[in-house]
Amino acid sequence: MEILSQMWSLLGLLTVLQNVLPSQLLSLLHSLYESLQDLLSPYSYFEIPEFNGYCGVDLNDLYRHAHLYLNAASHAPAAACRRLTLSRSPSSNRISFAVAPNHTVHDAFRGHRVTWTHHVETAQDSLEEKRSFTLRLPKRHRHGLLSPYLAHVTARAEEFERVSRERRLFTNNTSGSGSFESGWVSVPFRHPSTFETLALEPELKKQIKDDLTAFADGKEFYKRVGRAWKRGYLLHGPPGSGKSSLIAAMANFLCYDVYDLELTKVSDNSELRSLLIQTTNRSIIVIEDIDCSVDLTADRTVKKTQAAKLSLKSKKSQTSSFSRCEESGRVTLSGLLNFTDGLWSCCGEERIVVFTTNHRDSVDPALVRCGRMDVHVSLSTCGVHAFRELARNYLGVESHVLFDAVEGCIRNGGSLTPAHVGEVLLRNRGDADVAMREVLTAMQGRMLAVAAADQTENEEAMTAAVGVRSPESVLLMGSPENWDALSGKKRKEQHGGNNNWDKKVKFFVRLRSLTRSDPGR
Repeated sequence: MEILSQMWSLLGLLTVLQNVLPSQLLSLLHSLYESLQDLLSPYSYFEIPEFNGYCGVDLNDLYRHAHLYLNAASHAPAAACRRLTLSRSPSSNRISFAVAPNHTVHDAFRGHRVTWTHHVETAQDSLEEKRSFTLRLPKRHRHGLLSPYLAHVTARAEEFERVSRERRLFTNNTSGSGSFESGWVSVPFRHPSTFETLALEPELKKQIKDDLTAFADGKEFYKRVGRAWKRGYLLHGPPGSGKSSLIAAMANFLCYDVYDLELTKVSDNSELRSLLIQTTNRSIIVIEDIDCSVDLTADRTVKKTQAAKLSLKSKKSQTSSFSRCEESGRVTLSGLLNFTDGLWSCCGEERIVVFTTNHRDSVDPALVRCGRMDVHVSLSTCGVHAFRELARNYLGVESHVLFDAVEGCIRNGGSLTPAHVGEVLLRNRGDADVAMREVLTAMQGRMLAVAAADQTENEEAMTAAVGVRSPESVLLMGSPENWDALSGKKRKEQHGGNNNWDKKVKFFVRLRSLTRSDPGR
């Protein structure tokens, strides 16, 4: 009791002195006390305020990184804190941990104990709060710990932000206002496709994942070799082969945003560059059906035609003609090439450009050469491994008695696209036997169609060998009467008027035309 009474007396004396002594003297005494404490303490303290300066507008990026680093749900220091604040946004299922105000979190780095304290102060006569973190490091090792530890905190924070943030799906805006300040509109990107559910051959799936991982971890490599940190993908294959699903799986694997660029909505190259500048880092820029978006190959034809005309004109007329070409007001091939690997392609980092097409041969060679489209992925019909993956995803079966029959159809040319197989399995997902029988029937029908097409090609080749065309091909070129006259004249020239042979050929041709159904009638 005597000790308590002495403590109360001391506190009373301090209160009286605080009210009596001038504020300048009290401030000096407080500074001397803190200096003495810093001198005797084995630790160094670093304050990290929420905002830079005194205006409270410029957010301190280091504070944001420290907040993300300490509030990671899987982070051991935050989980060991005595009091945490839990939160979850409406658009995410992830629970976010937050260190409670004026609480301390302990961490370890390179064998040393590191301490973070979250300070929250409320200004007098105001509702605004002043937040900051205090970092405590061992004084003897602070010079060797501070920089690498903060770099470690920043790297972990950026990784957590990339994984936990809500991804967005963007498309270019068609407001027509003439301003490019808001060229994109977005919605939350929640596509469920992943590499685990994707119907691809295991080897191809592994190669794509390894390439994406090497790209995401290649910041220092791209900087060292002097290349823009970007990657180009060309996905080509028939409709329904899974090109869009692969793009969604890539975005979910890397946790990137997706920018779906519609070239037909872009007025000219200037707007294209403006849209590119507005894309963020860690994103996938997609141009689907590149061979159908705009007539890019027309640029070469226009240039050749103008070059022929300009060779006959004066220098003045050449200048005016070229200016009209540049002011034609549309996206040109050169503008798209500059978008993929020109000077404007390096205005951001960690971005992937994806072109898709159903017909690879229809794409201009300048767009798909090395350095622009670095990876070419050929997506075809459903293979054996892909079919087993679809059956496991849709039906929940690892094996079935009809697997061998289905795989036999696939090897003999009866394979269907993953979209076709998926639709059949989805429609019959309640009964695996019915689903497998329907898939087998569809594949057998595909085999019959392929066999019929091969037979037709063989018949056309045989008739062409003797100088005779099938009636179906003739109908595409003109009437049978004209074809008969032309073919008869040609045969006379080739065979020297062999009338008996001509009559026999005409007889068999007319007989076939009577016995076959004519699709043109």
